[in-house]
Amino acid sequence: MSEALESNDPAFVADALGVIARARGMSEVAREAGLSRESLYRALSVDGNPEFATVLRVVRALGLQLSAVPLEQRKSA
Repeated sequence: MSEALESNDPAFVADALGVIARARGMSEVAREAGLSRESLYRALSVDGNPEFATVLRVVRALGLQLSAVPLEQRKSA
């Protein structure tokens, strides 16, 4: 997931979320995120363009947390 976020490619991030969600069970992730399974599949599909609120709900349902790190710190780490 970190690699997907570092790519700065929204489609790659959505795809990575989809891969993780499918591995954990799409129905369970959808329930935890408060979404229908169909809408979650659609949002995380190749052609999907999920709203940021949806991404946050899915991230939380997966037990993940997004965080921001200044670029200068990340480069020296």
